[in-house]
Amino acid sequence: MYVALAVLVAAIAAHKSAWLLAILLLFALWLNLKGETRLISALVIVSGFLSYFFIVTFQLTEPSPLPSTFQITWSSEYKINGQKLRGFVKTETGEKLYVVYTFSSEEEKSFYETTSLTGRTYLVQGELIAPPPPAHTYAFSMEKYLISKGARGIFEVSSWTFIEEKKSILSFLAKQRHSMKKHIETTFPESLVAEAQALLIGSQDQVDQELQRAYQKLGITHLFAISGLHVALVSWLFFEGLLRIGVRKEMATLVLLIILPIYGVIAGGAPSVWRAVSVVELIMLMRYARWQISIDDALAISFLCFVLLEPGVIYQIGFQLSYLATVSLVYSGIILSLSTNWLIRSFFITFVCQLLVYPLLLHHFYEISISSFLANIIFVPLFSFVILPTNIVMLVVTFLSMPVAKILFVVYEPLRVWLTKFILYLQELPFQLWSPGKPAIWLVCVALISVLAGFYFIEIKHYGKFAVVIVIPALCIHLSPMLFNETKLTFLNVGQGDCTVIELPFRRAVYVIDSGGLLRFEQDIWKTSESPYEVGKQVVVPFLKGKGIRDIDIFIATHADADHVEGAEEVLQEINMHEIHLTPGSMEKPAMRDLLMEAKKQKVPVKEKMHGTTWRIGNTSFHYLWPRDTDYEGNDDSIVLYMQQGAFRALLTGDLEEHGEQELIHLYNTQLAGMTLLKAGHHGSKTSSIEPFVELLRPELTIFSAGFNNRYHHPHDEVVERFTSRNLSTLTTGVDGTIEVRIRGNSWSVQKEKDLVQK
Repeated sequence: MYVALAVLVAAIAAHKSAWLLAILLLFALWLNLKGETRLISALVIVSGFLSYFFIVTFQLTEPSPLPSTFQITWSSEYKINGQKLRGFVKTETGEKLYVVYTFSSEEEKSFYETTSLTGRTYLVQGELIAPPPPAHTYAFSMEKYLISKGARGIFEVSSWTFIEEKKSILSFLAKQRHSMKKHIETTFPESLVAEAQALLIGSQDQVDQELQRAYQKLGITHLFAISGLHVALVSWLFFEGLLRIGVRKEMATLVLLIILPIYGVIAGGAPSVWRAVSVVELIMLMRYARWQISIDDALAISFLCFVLLEPGVIYQIGFQLSYLATVSLVYSGIILSLSTNWLIRSFFITFVCQLLVYPLLLHHFYEISISSFLANIIFVPLFSFVILPTNIVMLVVTFLSMPVAKILFVVYEPLRVWLTKFILYLQELPFQLWSPGKPAIWLVCVALISVLAGFYFIEIKHYGKFAVVIVIPALCIHLSPMLFNETKLTFLNVGQGDCTVIELPFRRAVYVIDSGGLLRFEQDIWKTSESPYEVGKQVVVPFLKGKGIRDIDIFIATHADADHVEGAEEVLQEINMHEIHLTPGSMEKPAMRDLLMEAKKQKVPVKEKMHGTTWRIGNTSFHYLWPRDTDYEGNDDSIVLYMQQGAFRALLTGDLEEHGEQELIHLYNTQLAGMTLLKAGHHGSKTSSIEPFVELLRPELTIFSAGFNNRYHHPHDEVVERFTSRNLSTLTTGVDGTIEVRIRGNSWSVQKEKDLVQK
């Protein structure tokens, strides 16, 4: 296990910095102090340095330039969604690429949906493009995803020609998996297809997003994936089945050794699957050879093989959670033996796993399920010993006799539908999630060390000390996002839309202005994505949760345009809102429908607001300057918010255009002169930021909220020129990314992602 840790350090150092290899020396010193022999310490240092040079020399080599035309061979990792085919391929030189191909017709898409791509080779032309930057620090990073998969980059195919289909065991098994997937789709009832595919072949393509979120809230998402327990159960069923039909134990063991890797491929080859398969294979092989190997040594060898073959795998969340959870069980024998009662022992198993992985879960997901400690006790046995075997039996019966299968489905489907409704009911219960935000990496390390110390105190039955060492780091994690004495204005990069988050010092209040969204256009059904991109869910919610924002005091919908409010419903489903402010007359507009329905469901008060509304918290005041009537006519009736804190003054104008700007000049002339910050109206279109308005405000900084290379060419060159000609600074979210303005006293600063510029 020590060598495995040394190789982990080496892999991180290979990706980050060679200076991290110094950790090996500290590790060796700690082993000496712990009483280990010098040989062990030397082995740790040597294995770490050798692994580092192996990874750098053979796994992370500088890629050669791609020729204009070259061959690619598809792996089994690909998805078809809408008009796009995306997945991983290998080039002739063995490099891994993430390929994107756009179907030209419905017939072409249908062909690839019914054909297994694994092993198919194409001659391609196209362009290698850089992965898009994440919308913000807490958003999905395509670059990190590619690193975790060991892929060089994204290649967009412009044209390709099929060459051949390479025959191999892997391609054959991939075809069988594809056939099994289609067989489940055609033979299982629609309500059972997604679960059967997830449990039997590790495919989660059709899992309903609402149900998946329910599983996340209950902390049982892993039940939709093929886990180590899953593999162990299938292995045991297969092994016992062979013994029952008269196969000798030695022969059954040999057959299982051959079958397990095959099952690993058919099950999708996720890290949790290969971890379980490889450990079982190692232990059985050693026993077959009359050698003894402990489970922790088998786990360490499995880890070493994974990391040395594909170093980027250390960044895969599934890989991290799988090995860490298994380690927690392997080294918690004393804790698990504290009771012989199966129910209490089940709780201990869940408790140990969940507690050890909680710092990692917060690092990746910014929240953890509190109810998981109880939910897993119920649902793990239910899925492992009832639902999984039932699905296996159903699959076998569908091959043997469909009439019998239909009878079984008539009995099983209503029960399974009832269980789904029960799960959806449970996830509606309050206080299930702890959402403290993403902790600093040092806090993650402290929390992890505290858990290990806590386990030690449980083993020696010092339960009071256990509570102290666990609770104190958790409290620090919970409170740390609120320990700041600055006012923060964050202009989120939501593409072609608007979203601004205002945080007052020490989280006295949080206001969110608009939530981004997409202007969706009619297109052919076959081009429509099965899982469309949702700005609220995929950009705004991760930002709020990453920051540890659990409550929004006021959500302000400036006006009823989709690119400002489409994501609001998704935000409301995940984050508590105390109050919603709308511009008068906008409630009846279609873009507001989903938000208002969700607000009604959650009993969140919705209020129409206009000129004259003011409030103050501490030394920060807020004023609605516009609109002044209740007749809603579109962009020019956007809510305009004026904010002042000391010498800092900001004007946030929604999609205000020329008429509205002229009215503001007329009504508030001297009050608006010499503005500190302006969020320009209507994304910087030619219909806004008119010359007199810019001349009056002369803002020190103007921010355009607009998508990169958007179809409207926002912000317009003519508009930007109005500011730059006056030596006024401008930033655009689509170009500069998410922008944060921090105000402290009479000074303020701007942070574009990580580049802080003092003003």
